Amino acid sequence: MPFPIQALKAHVALNVKNVDRSVAFYRKLFAVEPVKTRRGYAKFEIHNPPLNLSLNESAAAGPGALSHLGIQVSSTEDVVAVRKQWTEAGLNTRDEMRTNCCYAIQDKTWAQDPDGNEWEVFVVLEDNLLESSARAQ
Repeated sequence: MPFPIQALKAHVALNVKNVDRSVAFYRKLFAVEPVKTRRGYAKFEIHNPPLNLSLNESAAAGPGALSHLGIQVSSTEDVVAVRKQWTEAGLNTRDEMRTNCCYAIQDKTWAQDPDGNEWEVFVVLEDNLLESSARAQ
């Protein structure tokens, strides 16, 4: 069965030791400015290749420290459609609806691969929340 929705872009979240140093690197790598920066967090919306890249500062970050992977979609209905496909395929899923994440309100569902890598499918409902009103993830 093909993926049940039209995805907007891939999402990669990296744990980094120093978000400012990483922002400087990714500015050069993709030749774009971040669309959101907060204390310990930055987000790039890259158009070519289509990628939502977030950087999460973490003292425990090691070399190439992956936080999670994801697929950004356009609606909560798309999130629910993917969750239905995943559960029908036998995957265990975990939902987070109307959650504060990455300085935005999002609906999402998660699945974990056999090695513990987490994948999310998410929609951004409200973006660019103030630093005091949302938590980074």
